[in-house]
Amino acid sequence: MKVAVGMSGGVDSSTAAALLQENGHEVIGVTIVTHEGGLAETAALEAAEQLRIPLHVLDFRTVFKQEVIDSFAESYYRGETPNPCVLCNRKIKFGELLKQSHKLGADYLATGHYVRKMVDETSGRWLIQTGLDAKKDQSYVLYSLSQEQIAHALFPLGDYTKEQVRDLARNRKLTAADSSESQEICFIPDNNYAEYIRTAMGKDSEPGDFTDFSGRIIGRHRGLIHYTVGQRKGLGVTFGKPMFVASIDPVGNWVILGEGNDLYTDVLWATDLNWIALERLSDPLKVQAKIRYKANPAAAVLYPENNLVRVQFETPQRAVTPGQSVVFYDGPTVLGGGVIVSDKCGIRQDLLEAE
Repeated sequence: MKVAVGMSGGVDSSTAAALLQENGHEVIGVTIVTHEGGLAETAALEAAEQLRIPLHVLDFRTVFKQEVIDSFAESYYRGETPNPCVLCNRKIKFGELLKQSHKLGADYLATGHYVRKMVDETSGRWLIQTGLDAKKDQSYVLYSLSQEQIAHALFPLGDYTKEQVRDLARNRKLTAADSSESQEICFIPDNNYAEYIRTAMGKDSEPGDFTDFSGRIIGRHRGLIHYTVGQRKGLGVTFGKPMFVASIDPVGNWVILGEGNDLYTDVLWATDLNWIALERLSDPLKVQAKIRYKANPAAAVLYPENNLVRVQFETPQRAVTPGQSVVFYDGPTVLGGGVIVSDKCGIRQDLLEAE
């Protein structure tokens, strides 16, 4: 079986390729150039040479800007806090890269994600489950994959911990064995989101007012792209007590501030839904829900409401943030997920109208 491996040159993708080789598969490497200044190409070439596999370097800068960067920036201007990795996995890695892998003759595309794939024997649906290493589990960013995408995906590292993967790489004398891990968004290595967004979109974010929940103006903000729900630092004003961003209103260009307790809510709404383990949600369903990548799953009940789902939590959640994904689990199994369109103040109608 011919397998294309998405190669970054890091320990995860290099070890995934080595394991597939040892299992008798014909392995080719595929590396994507997504933005200026990326170093993945050089590292991937070194890894491919070590493994003695061909490497195909694909220029995805145009499609990556269209599908990920522009969407990311526009979302910030709407007062959202998006997760570009979710978009990248659906549109780029398991979208365009999977298509190119098929054109290169590969049956499957493998990646170094820490997740597991299986099939539901009853429904016949492909499933994604959490990886063995709970600290490295990446199922949250793969909830938006289609059945067709999952069917042609392989995840060789799902049954290993990160340290086991490093040991596997060391035993094979891979130079990537002790490579460092990137913690930032790949195309914003300095984490200066606002400056990057201004440059990418060629426009600034208009200053406006800080308000409290009653609408009383309590200060001035620098522009919506500088803020996210739950933020305390960098507000640029002091109030004599800790204040946090509780809500963002792009229609009025307001940033609503509150105290710590004001950040909690026991309900959210989500749209742009994708179901993996289910064909659709037709009745209320008890789940565990994650409202951000590093959040702990929380008990909740899902209620279908037209094109939305209402998520009612057993205990209030802190800083529910529009633009982030909410992902639903049944134990280790990803049921599906969607994009949050509400915050402490309720549904953001402007986001529904923007769809």
